[in-house]
Amino acid sequence: MRILISALLLLASQISFASSNDAKFDYEEFANEYFEVWTTTQSPDATNEDIENYLSLLADNVGHQHFPYDPEDYRDPEGKAKMRKGMLHYLGGHKTYKAKLLDITYGVNAIVIKYGAEATYVNPQGEPAS
Repeated sequence: MRILISALLLLASQISFASSNDAKFDYEEFANEYFEVWTTTQSPDATNEDIENYLSLLADNVGHQHFPYDPEDYRDPEGKAKMRKGMLHYLGGHKTYKAKLLDITYGVNAIVIKYGAEATYVNPQGEPAS
């Protein structure tokens, strides 16, 4: 099982709002919802709508880190648009996918989700991934 760590920095407008009203924002609930919506996008039968549901949780200038593929977590004014493009390119590429949530860590305006995943994938050209 591969262990992946995604650091999700200021993903949703709710998190920005939370800085002024922490008592009303449930970071753990948000992280669990995020994980559920994310894993749906990785399903072999994922749809464009699943991707849009996921992206609805993100700010337009999302900063995202996904080791080892995206080692930088800087915020980008076009972050959400870039994620949409990449996700649509790989949509439906997984032939199998299962993930298990391992840990949630959060602080002021930051959430780290640690999970393990197993998947089989065929790239958009139909060749097995290396």
